[in-house]
Amino acid sequence: MKLCRVVGQVVAPVHNPHLEGAKLLVCQPVAPDGEQPVGASFVAVDRVQAGRGDLVLVNDEGGGARIVLADEATPVRALVVAVVDGLEHEVGPWPDPASLITVPPTTA
Repeated sequence: MKLCRVVGQVVAPVHNPHLEGAKLLVCQPVAPDGEQPVGASFVAVDRVQAGRGDLVLVNDEGGGARIVLADEATPVRALVVAVVDGLEHEVGPWPDPASLITVPPTTA
């Protein structure tokens, strides 16, 4: 799961048939404070009627998204599954957002 801010919506006149009627949102991962951007934005299918500016939880794993959509042929990796109403953090300070970015190792 990723904590994200919805920063836009994708409007396309032609969709994959499995995505007909689906709303596509541009989601920006954010730090646990819900504000500071972390990493690159991506497109996710909306299942909770989220909109621009909403703080959301995104399932960013294709298999789980296809299970929720009940369609194994759907070309989906990311799915908005919740609108976040509030955040609580009780242990220590917020982590440095740069420490949350993972870079896969390069192969020679």
